[in-house]
Amino acid sequence: MTDEFITKDGKKLRRGYTTGTCAAAAAKSAALMLLSGQKLERVHLITPRGTALDLAVCDVALSADFASCGIVKDSGDDPDVTDGVTVYARVEKTDRPYTVEIDGGEGVGRVTKPGLDQPVGHAAINSTPRRMIEAELRAVGEDYGYVGGFSVRISVPGGEKIAEKTFNPRLGIVGGISILGTTGIVEPMSDEAVVETIRAELSMRAASGKTAVLLTPGNYGADHIRDVLHIDPAAAVTTSNFIGAAFGMAAEYGFTSALLVGHIGKLVKLAGGMFNTHSRYGDCRAEIFAAHAALCGAGRKEVVAIMDSAVTDDMLAILDGAGLREAVLQSVLDKTAAELRARYPVGMQTGVLTFSKVYGTLGKTENADEILKQIRKEY
Repeated sequence: MTDEFITKDGKKLRRGYTTGTCAAAAAKSAALMLLSGQKLERVHLITPRGTALDLAVCDVALSADFASCGIVKDSGDDPDVTDGVTVYARVEKTDRPYTVEIDGGEGVGRVTKPGLDQPVGHAAINSTPRRMIEAELRAVGEDYGYVGGFSVRISVPGGEKIAEKTFNPRLGIVGGISILGTTGIVEPMSDEAVVETIRAELSMRAASGKTAVLLTPGNYGADHIRDVLHIDPAAAVTTSNFIGAAFGMAAEYGFTSALLVGHIGKLVKLAGGMFNTHSRYGDCRAEIFAAHAALCGAGRKEVVAIMDSAVTDDMLAILDGAGLREAVLQSVLDKTAAELRARYPVGMQTGVLTFSKVYGTLGKTENADEILKQIRKEY
């Protein structure tokens, strides 16, 4: 357990620690026990962020040939599916001087697709946890004057079942969870994990040779992609609210085109320059529709009615009644296209297609069809 807290949206929330921290702490504990011949109850670890942790060691097994133990994951006040799991490390000596070999066992996923943090065939133990494990074991060896090597196997009983609730199956990581963490600390309600999942999906597609990418915020978009565009929704990268970050990372990975498909209730915000669409950052839907309605000739009555509306389908109904729906949507999409061009002026063509559950497909930017054609070809 950590004693660090943050305040978010007026709430005091406790930080936790990552599966990577658990793996490194378990490996350190096992190595200490193996070289000292003494069982441990607690272990001290400093995370990459500099946070000092004192963690309980559980399920110790010790012999002349190996040592193993577990560390229970504590996610703090973050709603994490891995909270409470036990991450185990089994450490053995090897005759390869100063080497630390790391692999995954039960419940740790294995990479089957290129473009992720680890190569195909390797255990899904990411780079930072691997560096943490190696550094801790080298330090232990140095303290005890041990010049041989270590073999480390990380396991998470029940990890294969837990992984079904994560993005691992979609990313091509099979057989269990990933051992993750860049700082070693879990930030409650953090956006980092979602953004890193988007990055992993884009990286994987880029590594497979794709030049066009399909983006969608969530389930509504996935349904439209499947039912209307007749494309397997697995071809799309889910952006959640991080639309700007997704476009930016697509450009970073060298995609030549990116098409966003989403519900108008979320995508209308882009016309106002709002590229993280979470409601906590603002809600400009009515203002944008009202402004573009006025530009397209709507009267005061329609503008006031739009401003009084709570949902975008009601706003569309008002525009429909005034005979302005098509014109206003095109105006909104033109502004959205301009916002995208301003952010990504060279190197990547961007497009948007938007819809409503009531009205179906509402419109698209002028280059959407061209990008969609490339996506159909590649996927």
